[in-house]
Amino acid sequence: MVEFTDWDIFRNLALAARWTVLLSIIAFIGGGVVAGILLLLRMTKNVLLVGLVRVYTEVFQGTPLLMQLFLAFFGLSLLGIDIGAWTAASLAMTLFTSAYLCEIWRGCIDSLPKGQWEASRTLGLNYFQTMRYVIVPQSVRVATAPTMGFSVQVVKNTALASIIGFVELTKAGTMLNNATFEPFKVFSLVALFYFAICYPLTRYSKYLERKLNVAG
Repeated sequence: MVEFTDWDIFRNLALAARWTVLLSIIAFIGGGVVAGILLLLRMTKNVLLVGLVRVYTEVFQGTPLLMQLFLAFFGLSLLGIDIGAWTAASLAMTLFTSAYLCEIWRGCIDSLPKGQWEASRTLGLNYFQTMRYVIVPQSVRVATAPTMGFSVQVVKNTALASIIGFVELTKAGTMLNNATFEPFKVFSLVALFYFAICYPLTRYSKYLERKLNVAG
């Protein structure tokens, strides 16, 4: 039987934590890009495109991320597409994140006074000029804090990727627990690692909220 010291447990969890962070970054950046495209389509006057984006967001928001991970990993394999746990986790997390970011950003744009659009038309600005010079700069200010706040949820959601064999922080903790039979020690350290990742994001989100002072 292999003996694990406290340092061995800590070191292995630290190594796994980097994959949690990397998956979170991929999901957040990839989800942001997809969400931006969806938002542009959602704001068009094309009924079909608006309907498709609405269905997309409702499907990914209305179904568990766990099921989406299963479908990405096992579903694509059934279709003959060979996909690894890393790729499946990145794909599922990106699509899940994009649905929520799209709705967050759409809500921020909708929160702007309607007079901004009317004033832009009065000045002779077209739709794209209005978005670039008037709407987007203001909505970014409104959306920054909630977007950073949602990033904490993205980090915690990566724990579900362990179900398809992706070795991140939770999966590593489970494997170490099976080897050491010390669940309290192992999962206490896992919780501390998640806290160390999420707490700075939470504090930064609150800092941005105070700094931007959108409500004021």
